[in-house]
Amino acid sequence: MKLARSFFRPLAIGAPEPMRDLPVRLERMIHFVPPHIEKVRAKVPDLIHEVDVVLGNLEDAIPLDQKVAARKGFIAMAKANDFGQTGLWTRINALNSPWVLDDLTEIVGEVGDKLDVIMVPKVEGVWDIHYCDQLLAQLEARHGIRKPILIHAILETAEGVKNVEDIAAASPRMHGMSLGPADLAASRAMKTTRVGGGHPEYKVLADPDGTQPRAIYQQDLWHYTIAKMVDACAANGLKAFYGPFGDFADAQACETQFRNAFLLGCAGAWTLHPSQIGIAKSVFSPDRDEVAFARKILEAMPDGAGAVMIDGKMQDDATWKQAKVIVDLARFVASRDPDLAAVYGF
Repeated sequence: MKLARSFFRPLAIGAPEPMRDLPVRLERMIHFVPPHIEKVRAKVPDLIHEVDVVLGNLEDAIPLDQKVAARKGFIAMAKANDFGQTGLWTRINALNSPWVLDDLTEIVGEVGDKLDVIMVPKVEGVWDIHYCDQLLAQLEARHGIRKPILIHAILETAEGVKNVEDIAAASPRMHGMSLGPADLAASRAMKTTRVGGGHPEYKVLADPDGTQPRAIYQQDLWHYTIAKMVDACAANGLKAFYGPFGDFADAQACETQFRNAFLLGCAGAWTLHPSQIGIAKSVFSPDRDEVAFARKILEAMPDGAGAVMIDGKMQDDATWKQAKVIVDLARFVASRDPDLAAVYGF
């Protein structure tokens, strides 16, 4: 365990001071782009205005013979565009792969001053974060990067889930975590080939009453893991994210899964297909009626003390805190989205 007085010291001479708080940014969707495909890169200027985060994917879904092309494509994409308030991320290859060292050294060297977050796959413990932390500090110092590049961990192994609390506290460079359901399912020997979402065989039955067929309720395979990840992130001032939802044709199921994650405390989700961008934008922006009711609570209890009755329901300091979470998020969303600002009345 690093001493408290050393935690926020740069890990390399000349590296930028670590951040003590996360930058305030809207990150409702992390949109994955395969940067080895030129026609996809050509759409990035328009995409920047549609999404909160553009991520150049170098890992899974990139063919082995296209790994170098994807890295070079990401660098070209980063250089060619002004991302403004839109985040620029990359998912590097796994730390046990032959490509990861070049991913980090070349990308930080070429576009480290524009890069916000590096997403690290298959994180299993603090040792993975410490390796990236030290190397990033050395590269930042070498190339004169002025702000620290943050680390986002993907939970996709049983060991990573077991160590989630230690991972969250491993470095001031930590941005947050995402659920990686497909690899996690394989790691746990789960009997599913779905990428996210529920499963029709993971269910509970209503009690029999002897007269009617028993009702069947499909359950969420990922509820426990998401809740555990959210707790670890919230306790350390990080952000939690739902990962991929693989069935692009099932918009209703995608929306339901994203909404469950939002209600549990996730800040956003991955979007792998353009059809999922609008879903994430809608789900991870507070509901208009919820915002209106939350504003009524804050107006009735300006200092958050005492208790009041609003619409027949008692509100106290605990519900005041809940209302403030919703209103603060709505104000932040409104600052980026004029249409939602009008909906919320800000």
